[in-house]
Amino acid sequence: MVEQGVQCDPFAELSCFRGVFYDCLTGRRDALFELADAVLCTDGPVKTLVGLAPAPEHRRGHGALYGALNRGRLDVDRLRAELAGLPLPRAADGRLVLAVDVPPWLRPDADTSDARSFCHTYGRGDARHQMIPGWPYSWVVALESGRTAWVAPLDAVRLRPGDDLAAVTAAQLRDLVERLVAAGQWSPGDPPVLIVADAGYDVMRLAYLLRDLPVEILGRPRSDRVMRRPAPTRAQFAAANPAGGRPPKHGAEFIFKDARTWGTPDAETKAQTTRYGTARAQSWDRLHPELQGRAAWRDHPGRLPVIEGTVIRLQVEHLPSGGDPKPPWLWWSRPTAGPTETDLAWQTFLRRFDIEHFFRMIKQTLGWTAPRLRDAEALDRWTWLIAVAHTQLRLARSLAVDLRRPWEKPAEPDKLTPARVRRGFRHLHARTSTPAAVPKPTRAGPGRPPGSTNRRSTTRYDVGLLLATGESYRRPAHHTVGSKPRRTG
Repeated sequence: MVEQGVQCDPFAELSCFRGVFYDCLTGRRDALFELADAVLCTDGPVKTLVGLAPAPEHRRGHGALYGALNRGRLDVDRLRAELAGLPLPRAADGRLVLAVDVPPWLRPDADTSDARSFCHTYGRGDARHQMIPGWPYSWVVALESGRTAWVAPLDAVRLRPGDDLAAVTAAQLRDLVERLVAAGQWSPGDPPVLIVADAGYDVMRLAYLLRDLPVEILGRPRSDRVMRRPAPTRAQFAAANPAGGRPPKHGAEFIFKDARTWGTPDAETKAQTTRYGTARAQSWDRLHPELQGRAAWRDHPGRLPVIEGTVIRLQVEHLPSGGDPKPPWLWWSRPTAGPTETDLAWQTFLRRFDIEHFFRMIKQTLGWTAPRLRDAEALDRWTWLIAVAHTQLRLARSLAVDLRRPWEKPAEPDKLTPARVRRGFRHLHARTSTPAAVPKPTRAGPGRPPGSTNRRSTTRYDVGLLLATGESYRRPAHHTVGSKPRRTG
């Protein structure tokens, strides 16, 4: 039915995906497959990895659980292709909208684990910006239209110490877009795939690295950026400078913090929202940054490019929390945008925050960061198991029954959250196919003899001195671990 293009039954589609996932497991597949089922069917959130062993869906001991993560094998390339071929959510205009972000898996006490980096996190009080050792993962998901907590995870890549965030993200997105085109998710004549990124990404550089693909980049630059207008033509320069001279490479400055440099916007819209009141958007066409031959552009061959795009300023009336609504700035790789496109841009950017619901779901409920694993390869296997588990919840979205708590409000079948779908997945699991073989009876090994000590000390690793962005990390003197600020005077 899938090959003939006929709309499949959701239950058959879920069973088919489970079979494909089992085929992607090439080493210790039975233990890995049942571990993913235990994540979906266990009661309550996943707090520890060994807590999944007593689940009825996991018919093997806890030794097989750890052995599967440490020594199992997974065909990631085939699994990525299968995820790209599933029915994906789309925006209101029919285009694919992808969101990319880097959530951290914090492990400050994992001294025996390699390939850790300093991850940027937000705390409370004076230590709001903290750098904690861990593993940053770059996730790419497909967003839906409207207010929802559902996304479709498509790819996850672990960033290594010293990796260039823009280069790794560009390579990840390039491979993903090529898989989507090969799977028939995009064809010539369709709207370009819109990629949304939050602050922290160099969206101009991403747009340049992906300029040969049918994609558009939408991101939030810093509020202190300075852009340039297009350079004047020869006729305009000759009319403004009768004495002649060398034509400039860039036009006048556009300073985000100086309203005197803005001029008249090319498009201006006003819309009413339920959470933010009146939203006013202004856009200016064909603005570009003045690149310098340093940092990421140090080794660029030839002349530095001019990357033009549309700058959008959004001003809302109030925030749901009651705070001061500071206007965010957006940069779109599309050079020009009318009023309709301007509204589409900032409304799509607000949908990017659905990925935050996804991160909270996989961390607090599915237990993505709960295991205390040592090997980086085991982290990658567990990450893909979580992605597969969330995908099964999305495929079972229309099959689940609302098993709500007494204090929860009733929800319509099409409004169930991923956590509510997971409550009833055990009933669906009993009806789906389970390709995993029945475990053979065995007994535990002798283990370490009583009284003997470990003669092989585990290797300790230092945290990478480079951030995931490729910059060196320098710890402030008054933030040194185990020290107190000195008193003066």
